[in-house]
Amino acid sequence: MARHGGGRGWYGKVLGAALGVTLLASGASLWTAQAGAVNGSTPKATASAEPGSDVKPVSATIAHASEAGARGVNITIDDGPDPVWTPQVLDLLREYGVKATFCMVGTQAQAYPDLVKEVVAAGHRLCDHSVSHDTTMDKKSQAYQSQQILDAERMITEASGGVRPMYYRAPGGAFTPYSRKLAASRGMRPLGWNVDTKDFELPGTDAIVATVERELPGGPTLLFHDAGGDRSQTIEALRQILPQLTEQGYTFGFPVR
Repeated sequence: MARHGGGRGWYGKVLGAALGVTLLASGASLWTAQAGAVNGSTPKATASAEPGSDVKPVSATIAHASEAGARGVNITIDDGPDPVWTPQVLDLLREYGVKATFCMVGTQAQAYPDLVKEVVAAGHRLCDHSVSHDTTMDKKSQAYQSQQILDAERMITEASGGVRPMYYRAPGGAFTPYSRKLAASRGMRPLGWNVDTKDFELPGTDAIVATVERELPGGPTLLFHDAGGDRSQTIEALRQILPQLTEQGYTFGFPVR
């Protein structure tokens, strides 16, 4: 998700709601670490930073290109899953035969594991979008960055039933050399975007569509959202954009790894 000046209150509510889930499910270790970050102490990730035998490191450079080639388009969906909007996005993607990359916030994945599994079952890819969507991560300690990335990786993997995220997208693009290297060591390619539709700002369906039309020649990775508020404009924009791009000869794919 791009950096936005407002609307962050939603994540505070999500974090508070997820706190109860986490405490009941696995104790207070993760949230104690987060509280420590607020109080100035060093947070510790509850997942190991050491790659397992099934983890293959990938490039630490930020990906923008598409596996589908020169006429490929990457649809990326941030901040979910959300019980209202994610099913509608999935329905549209299914209707038009499009695969997408879902950049999930750890607390959301933990709260709605059935939706994570639906995303995977439909053939889409998962992306780690941090635990709590802190767009100032690049200003925080390496220990904090590690906690946000690794704990989100664990939360998403557990929610999916064992399918690991293939990418890492820093909230608001707040990458650091350290966070890129860490994610890549875990097999998660850092993922950028070329077209920020700014659907989070609710500019109107026509404005979202116009942004895609204007900026797509600059690169194939499109940024949309399925959580964080009313996403009806996003749904309607996708309803127009997906068939339109197909008619123009574009092929939908995944970001390079």
